[in-house]
Amino acid sequence: MYRFLLSPRWLAAAALAVAAALVMVMLGNWQLRRYEERSATNDRIDAADSVAAVPLTSVLTRPTAPGTAGTSPGKNLAWTKVTVSGQYDPSHEIQARGRTVNGDVGFEIVTPLVLADGTAVLVDRGWVPAPPGGALAAPVAPPAPTGPVTVVGQIHLSESRPVAVERRDGRLDTRRISLPRLAPEMPYPVYGAYVLLTEQVPAADAAFTSIPIDHEDAWQNGGYAVQWWLFALMALAAYVYYARKEAHGGDQPARERSPARPRPESGDRIDDADRRRAATADRVEEADRRRSGGDRVEEADRKRAAATATQGDRVSDADRARDTAGQGRSAQD
Repeated sequence: MYRFLLSPRWLAAAALAVAAALVMVMLGNWQLRRYEERSATNDRIDAADSVAAVPLTSVLTRPTAPGTAGTSPGKNLAWTKVTVSGQYDPSHEIQARGRTVNGDVGFEIVTPLVLADGTAVLVDRGWVPAPPGGALAAPVAPPAPTGPVTVVGQIHLSESRPVAVERRDGRLDTRRISLPRLAPEMPYPVYGAYVLLTEQVPAADAAFTSIPIDHEDAWQNGGYAVQWWLFALMALAAYVYYARKEAHGGDQPARERSPARPRPESGDRIDDADRRRAATADRVEEADRRRSGGDRVEEADRKRAAATATQGDRVSDADRARDTAGQGRSAQD
């Protein structure tokens, strides 16, 4: 019954269904990995208030060349809670414009913190609102403290889609905090990620607003993973469905409505011969039905002829009866 599956057409269909299912499974696995990565990131964000900070130098690769950025730590270390000590360098302070906090547009103030070994890490000290002069006017930001400083914060990866860096109002000015773009403006090696400040000794100025950290939408990736796996099952189920349909003769009512139309060759000689015999039998049955219809017409004609003859006989009998009655009256006269 299923020999037709060995035909070239069905073998190609099987290969296509399996290939499509494999691709969809791989896409689902990729979405699952993204779900796990984002879930781990969210866990680090949530755990920042309860875990102890680790030294920044134990997490990030130390940069070596002045004016260049070190290696990025990768997504697996994003938002890790770290601590680092050094001195701020306000002469290379950065203002990141067009930053929104609670619906208000302002600036993030980023200041290099120079470590004892001569390397530096950029520290995002917080957000300040735009001045009345507009979003491009120089913001009013508290100066960085002098002397030794200890910073506690979370690792923030370099931002994508970097733009040009300019110097404006005594600060470096940019739209995106991109370490590869900012490091050439610095006279020392710069770590490949910056720190989003949460605590500082001495304490940070109250004029700064803390930068909120948004959770990543991990469940969206989880939903996509399930969808791709379901699509893979559907591809295989569709192949099985059409194979069973072909094995059981396809659409029987459609063949009854058009018995004389030959079905396309499937590539299996035995099945094709069976279908041709079935089509021939259907044509014979149709001819028998037509002949049966003709016999009924002839029978109806005979019945009408018999009825006409009977009616004629009754008329003749009536005429003979009238003639006999007339003759009887003449004899009496």
